[in-house]
Amino acid sequence: MFDHTKYQPFQTIDIKDRTWPNQVISEAPRWCSVDLRDGNQALIEPMSVAQKKKMFELLVAVGFKEIEVGFPAASAPDFDFVRSLIEEGRVPDDVTIQVLTQARPALIQRTFESLKGAKKAILHVYNSTSIVQREKVFKTDKAGIIEIAVAGAAEVSRCAELAPETAWTFQYSPESFTGTEIDFAVEVCDAVSSVWKPTTEKPIIFNLPSTVEVSTPNVYADQIEWFCRNIQKRDAIVVSLHTHNDRGCAVASAELAVMGGAQRVEGTLLGNGERTGNMDIVVMAMNLYSQGIDPQLDLQDMDKIVSVVRECTQIDVHPRQPYSGDLVFTAFSGSHQDAIKKCLDIYKEGETWEIAYLPIDPRDLGRTYQDVIRVNSQSGKGGIAYVLANKFGFELPRWLQIEFSRVVQQVTEVSGQEIQPDEIWNLFNQHYLNSDKVISLEDFSIEKVEGRETFNAKIDYFGKELAIRGEGDGVLNAFVTGLKEAINIDFEIMEYGEHALGQGADAEAVTYIQLKSGGRRYSGVAISKDIIASSLNALMGAASQLLSEQRVAA
Repeated sequence: MFDHTKYQPFQTIDIKDRTWPNQVISEAPRWCSVDLRDGNQALIEPMSVAQKKKMFELLVAVGFKEIEVGFPAASAPDFDFVRSLIEEGRVPDDVTIQVLTQARPALIQRTFESLKGAKKAILHVYNSTSIVQREKVFKTDKAGIIEIAVAGAAEVSRCAELAPETAWTFQYSPESFTGTEIDFAVEVCDAVSSVWKPTTEKPIIFNLPSTVEVSTPNVYADQIEWFCRNIQKRDAIVVSLHTHNDRGCAVASAELAVMGGAQRVEGTLLGNGERTGNMDIVVMAMNLYSQGIDPQLDLQDMDKIVSVVRECTQIDVHPRQPYSGDLVFTAFSGSHQDAIKKCLDIYKEGETWEIAYLPIDPRDLGRTYQDVIRVNSQSGKGGIAYVLANKFGFELPRWLQIEFSRVVQQVTEVSGQEIQPDEIWNLFNQHYLNSDKVISLEDFSIEKVEGRETFNAKIDYFGKELAIRGEGDGVLNAFVTGLKEAINIDFEIMEYGEHALGQGADAEAVTYIQLKSGGRRYSGVAISKDIIASSLNALMGAASQLLSEQRVAA
């Protein structure tokens, strides 16, 4: 049954001097949300009135100035919802509601009834024009299709004249535009235009839908450019797009078609819609944003947008959905984590955003850097170091990143699961800060004579108190000298690092030390408000590892 021969390739357009490939989008198109109409009719359970109102409020808050609110002639709930928006004064003065109807006189009349009292509205009328619709659904010819479109346009004009209190904008869609011969699509639209008589001061909208996506995006761009070149009264026409996602290319099709001359784009938040969905306006708008273009929509609270859309549609958002998914700014790969951390470490606010693997700053959408790096068995030192630095303030030196990443990887390989930041912290705490120690510092004093330090201390050595004394060029050097003389231990300090945890007078210091003995290395970490105590205790932690290993070997 898997037989590709029953399909035919889509016919391309002979437009050898196409210009759209050389165009660059420099400003946002006019946006129109169809969440409350096209998105709503695609739901298993259409939105309730309360959900529709919540969605409408979200669309207004995001900044949509044109919102298609329903198909009022098709159902009583849609009719009542449109009436409630008008009668309850829910439509802001700078927002125009749009309603859809088929090009049938009775439905057009009912649609106008739903809009009674509206300050301004877009009356969107359509009829199918494609070859398959003409031949197999309506069983009519081209003349019959034009007759339907013209009669519908005339009825729209007649009804609008009876309601002069509303500022009307007329919109016509040749449904299944992409499956319609391009010259015939222009012929139908010109016939509608001859009825509506648009002017540059009062333009009309021709919405050219990819009702079913049937070609690559470049072919759709060719169709739009050809249409824009050949339609009459082009300066009085707003060319609008409505792309579906059957081939997974709805955003690309809309972007290239805007390059082909379109001025307006219809779509839904997060791409909800029939079959594979509508064009995701969030994605296209954020694509513009990532190129330094103002999208004219406020998408900074992405979590709220996702929450409302999910509540109203009862459809989950895929975690990898561009810009809006929970994991889209998350890196598990060790090399990716390391690159992100290094870029973020040197990034300064106000600079151009150039961070590896992050096309935009997650904070712009209300996300945090805590969402960027998460750890599992595929992660490396960079991700673990990032979590400890950004959540707990520990700036691990590279050598300790490598060592501790092995500890974390052992745990994640056994569990097979992602490890949470608090679990990473607990491992770090158990392995270094609160590990069982066979040697620890109890008390100490320091004297300085002629530039040399004399160090006296009491240590707990395998449960017994031991006094040590040493001299050196610094406190740490004096302590090491005294320690080596008092017990059977030999080592050299290979790595040392320290930094403050927090700011202000009460900030603690953290010290990282690595010792080398017999070709092996041992690490210690300690924190204290006293930098000297922090350094000495870190050394004790590393020495404790060494002594414990020696005892086991003995």
